[in-house]
Amino acid sequence: MTLSLPIGDEANELLRRNPLALLIGMLLDQQVSMEKAFSAPYDLVRRLGHEPDAHELADFDPEELVKIFAERPALHRFPKAMAARVQDMCRLLVERHAGDAAQVWIDAPDGATALRRIGELPGFGMQKAQIFLALLGKRFGVRPPGWREAAGSYGEDGVYRSVADITDQAALLSVREYKQQMKAAAKNSKA
Repeated sequence: MTLSLPIGDEANELLRRNPLALLIGMLLDQQVSMEKAFSAPYDLVRRLGHEPDAHELADFDPEELVKIFAERPALHRFPKAMAARVQDMCRLLVERHAGDAAQVWIDAPDGATALRRIGELPGFGMQKAQIFLALLGKRFGVRPPGWREAAGSYGEDGVYRSVADITDQAALLSVREYKQQMKAAAKNSKA
């Protein structure tokens, strides 16, 4: 089990060891490339000059955080909205989990509880929560009883559906192909 996304080594290392960075990467993984989303936490660290914790980001001046997100190249296609969402997530982490991102899942008694807690985070709908739970299970060994069932089809072995399934370049290509097929199917069903 390892996390090896098609991003810089330093960015991968940050995601491997920092649960908050991993959550931020997953949160930002919408309407931008996966590479952009998951390298953004490392870019944020570089811009700040240190690794922020949830308390710091929760208390950050909102306008200043937007400026950091918007600095070119922007951390996300929608820097203002995503800076606010990251800050909202960090506030919830401080309020419910003493600022410790890993507490969202680490002591969950079962997969359903872990999924519920992840899904309560701002910006995490059901699908994103299932993908994140699958990522935790497949790449980080976080496997409370019933995690695969709670993760739905993203928890299945031998599939290439999401970031949870990327281990190398071939897996990345397979995930991209799957996503293109899903988009085409959705488009055809609307026609």
